[in-house]
Amino acid sequence: MRLSVKQVTWLKVLLHLAGLLPFLWLIWAVNNGGLSADPVKDIQHFTGRTALKFLLATLLVSPLSRYAKQPLLIRIRRLLGLWCFAWATLHLTSYALLELGIHNLALLGRELITRPYLVLGIISWAILLALTLTSTQAAQRKLGKRWQLLHNFVYLVAILAPIHYLWSVKIISPQPIIYALLAFALLTWRYKKFRQWWR
Repeated sequence: MRLSVKQVTWLKVLLHLAGLLPFLWLIWAVNNGGLSADPVKDIQHFTGRTALKFLLATLLVSPLSRYAKQPLLIRIRRLLGLWCFAWATLHLTSYALLELGIHNLALLGRELITRPYLVLGIISWAILLALTLTSTQAAQRKLGKRWQLLHNFVYLVAILAPIHYLWSVKIISPQPIIYALLAFALLTWRYKKFRQWWR
């Protein structure tokens, strides 16, 4: 049975809640001692992981829509992408304001040299920004064939973001490895598409 337009609308409502509820939990945790002795790192990792979750969910939509024969599922892809960008922006903002401090943003250049994984994170965020700004139907019409070429850069984010996470953690942890493996699996699922690029 295929999803109806009404069911997809309700699914969008649920996904908006899925994007908002972690933010409400984060506010509660900050105000009620729900974070560890290093709350700045907790906030950075939480926002980064949430952005990664939405990135993986965005990448899952197309193959799921195709293999489950649910064409209307494609309508949720933009919504997931917007939430991915929102959480990636929170992640970058938490680093800039909480780690560096608003008066020390000039240190960012030096940080990029001493911590190269930050470069991967900023490149990923910049690509997500470009994809967000061109995610409307008007932009799709205006860009024509170039739109798909631009939006294929989401695959580069799917490579860079997990590497950024793996590289940034100071101790060996299964979480970044799991995210990297999930991203690899979702990219492998598209091997036919990638093969077409090289023909």
